[in-house]
Amino acid sequence: MASDDARHDADTLTDLAFALFRAAGLETDKALAVAEILVEADLMGHTTHGLALAPWYLDSIRNGVMTKAGQPKIISDRGACVAWDGLRLPGAWLTATAMDLAVERASTYGTVTVAIGNSHHIGCLAAYLTRATDRGYVALLASSSPSGASVAPFGGTRGVFTPNPIAAGIPTDGDPILIDVSASITTNNMSSRLIAEGRTFEHPWLLDRDGNPSHDPRVLNEGGTILPAGGLDHGQKGYALAILVEALTQGLAGFGRADKPSGTNASVFLQVIDPTAFAGEAAFTDQTAWLADACRSNPPRPGIERVRLPGESAAQNKRKALAEGVMLHPGVFEKLLVQAAELGVEAGPALRS
Repeated sequence: MASDDARHDADTLTDLAFALFRAAGLETDKALAVAEILVEADLMGHTTHGLALAPWYLDSIRNGVMTKAGQPKIISDRGACVAWDGLRLPGAWLTATAMDLAVERASTYGTVTVAIGNSHHIGCLAAYLTRATDRGYVALLASSSPSGASVAPFGGTRGVFTPNPIAAGIPTDGDPILIDVSASITTNNMSSRLIAEGRTFEHPWLLDRDGNPSHDPRVLNEGGTILPAGGLDHGQKGYALAILVEALTQGLAGFGRADKPSGTNASVFLQVIDPTAFAGEAAFTDQTAWLADACRSNPPRPGIERVRLPGESAAQNKRKALAEGVMLHPGVFEKLLVQAAELGVEAGPALRS
């Protein structure tokens, strides 16, 4: 059994995850997509949305919550505008497939938008963005879960929203800018991790059921809620962003809270933009490169080493992990080994300990 400080070869982890999902019954293309997206999240350092999700996903397959095979139902396809009913297929596969479709069509239409309703959970949004930015395209991606309600509207005390992440990939003359933020000040997955580890948040990012600020994630199991981004002072900003994400994901996909869905589900919005359909790729990167340089060269405030761009740490994490091995969050690999034993899958060794 690997120790918590073990580093793992990324390809070996992907092979293991693929084998687990394939053994659980996912079709080959779907098992591979889920494995690649989860490992990509860990490579980037987004450990709450990496292989830590694998046991939950495997339970969803066993319980019939995640559909193992098939294709999404096409609701509409006008070339540049597409809507699918995801039929609760794996969110990683649906989203990656939709992103690749949008990238393929962007050279023809300039801008391609895909809305997906009734998907399973899609994981880390940032993990999909380079599928577009590697081609010089801009990518926008957002997700919500219509059956979840852990985030209250600003000023309220009852959950209406999920954390509702929104992401963007922006090409520059170097590494792309990768934005991945939630409309809430923290997430359900981080709250669950802290509960499991007996820890609390450093700041009062939650409300108990009576609307009192709290550091304790356990209030979420007692009717409490997560604050919108901006917190107690400026939570109207995250509240507004949550409404936008709900409209783009659930509204355009035609699957949302009005349908009162149960179980694990997601609605997704993604858009790919080809700068050559506008002022041109060179003109676009002239502007984004200048902006990136202006941010990086900005004098840092006391206590800050230097100003970073969104996605910069993720890119550095990925390069280091590919060279030295992936360090998973404590306990994650051990849980994968338990799943492997149950499914009869052979697990590869850690790269280094």
